[in-house]
Amino acid sequence: MKKRITQDDYIKANRKASREAEIEMYGHPICHKRVHQSKKVYNRRKIKAADKKLPYFFLQDSVTISRKLKRCLSIYLSNYLYNPS
Repeated sequence: MKKRITQDDYIKANRKASREAEIEMYGHPICHKRVHQSKKVYNRRKIKAADKKLPYFFLQDSVTISRKLKRCLSIYLSNYLYNPS
């Protein structure tokens, strides 16, 4: 007796192949059922994330980093000048 391929088997095989191709292409499965969120909706998480990218935070961080680098360099150079080995 021959086994026939039903429509359900065909759909199942197509879905599986499509999912595997998607994972191979993008590295992870993509959700196609996600609801589109309007840009006009208030989203506190996005606003807070945008606030962290303001220039004065960057300048403040760069100043502290530059101070630390200067201190480390001065310590390293002083040690190197006193103990050249």
